[in-house]
Amino acid sequence: MSDPRGIGTVSVELNATLAELLARLCVELDTEDVTGVLSRAVGLLDLAQRTRRQGGRLCFVNERGELADVVF
Repeated sequence: MSDPRGIGTVSVELNATLAELLARLCVELDTEDVTGVLSRAVGLLDLAQRTRRQGGRLCFVNERGELADVVF
């Protein structure tokens, strides 16, 4: 993972719960690209935060048309 300041790399230590969740997502997405999965997850968090700062709301809609707000 790159340092956000562009200086070097960043090591991230995962607890057992996060490691299991990440592994499960990789299996579901049929990928070994752990960094890509983390990037997508952080991108979703960024989108939710940006939307909230702009006064909007980010929602998921299930197959029945029910809404669920993304809340962090």
